[in-house]
Amino acid sequence: MLRFSTAGESHGESLIALVSGMPAGVPIDGARVNRELWRRQQGYGRGGRMRIEQDTAQFLSGVRHGKTIGSPIAIEIENRDWKNWTEILPVETGDPSKHKAVASPRPGHADLAGALKYDFPDARYVLERASARETTSRVAAGAVARALLLELGIDLASHIVRVGGAELSRPATWDEISALREKNEVLLNCVDEESEARMKAEVDIALRTGDSVGGIFEVVIHGAPAGVGTCANWDERLDGILAQAVMSLQAVKAVEIGRGVTAAASMGSTVHDSIGYAESLAEGAHTRFTRDHNNAGGIEGGISNGEDIVVRGYLKPISTLRRPLGSVKFDGRELTKAAYERSDVCAVPAAGVAAEAMVALAFGKLVLEKFGGDSLREIKRNYDGYIDQIRAY
Repeated sequence: MLRFSTAGESHGESLIALVSGMPAGVPIDGARVNRELWRRQQGYGRGGRMRIEQDTAQFLSGVRHGKTIGSPIAIEIENRDWKNWTEILPVETGDPSKHKAVASPRPGHADLAGALKYDFPDARYVLERASARETTSRVAAGAVARALLLELGIDLASHIVRVGGAELSRPATWDEISALREKNEVLLNCVDEESEARMKAEVDIALRTGDSVGGIFEVVIHGAPAGVGTCANWDERLDGILAQAVMSLQAVKAVEIGRGVTAAASMGSTVHDSIGYAESLAEGAHTRFTRDHNNAGGIEGGISNGEDIVVRGYLKPISTLRRPLGSVKFDGRELTKAAYERSDVCAVPAAGVAAEAMVALAFGKLVLEKFGGDSLREIKRNYDGYIDQIRAY
């Protein structure tokens, strides 16, 4: 079973990702992993932290001579900003006068709930772990899962559908979405320049007014066969697993599969995807069964149906504001303004990259459960046998 966990604080020494259950023999390209980390840092409206950090993954175990060896994979990403925090967040007791308290909780953040839960006198330690900086570790772990999926011809990518009130004005093709990953300058990771310009204008308003802005990202899994996931048990359904994975990301408040939101206000005859049968196998297809649309987002009954799997995440505006909302002081309970920590104005493109990682990890786990083996060669043999089976159906 593919499992992962992360450790580390936003301003601590480093961030850690631990991945276990990966089969032996999967090629790991360090440059590709670092490219994913770079993509997470891009986007118009990112904060000053992105100018400090240049995230690089160091593999400590589980990868040798460029391939996984079947043992747990440990990855470390150094926090370059740590040098400015060594006396503020020491492991030992240190000097209490140098502690940098988060004196008033920020609405929308984990500050107050976490301080109450863990009985902290302020929200510093809550902020350090609840921060979206933690997604750096997830992106590194997701790059490992992505490497496995690519060996089976399964790929995934993200793009931005909406920022504030500005929305993508047309459908996006897989080729357009996947091409975004190769761009060396990232504005808002939208496939349409005109729509992206309107999105930028939304961010500009937030920048001018000391506010923040959210939006919608979409992750697409391309090339997955029918049959991943199951309707047998509630906690094994593919759509539920993907929704939980994406919802676990900081600031994501809703998840949509396919056209789930608009489908709720539509008639069934306009929502469900009619089934056909082709005379010959289309390029990249695993069966000759076809669909006239993909409103279901590639999942029916908790099982992949062979179409592209489409997952959307709805990201609320970042909770830290340069013009803070009202709050209460932790020490004296007086009314005040919420604390301010260096933060982003818009993080929707970065959230899309983090969501790619979570989708890769969640889908990779189900792929290993279905086609499992201890080596890549064994998994490919099982996978190819299944593809032959559904092609002959």
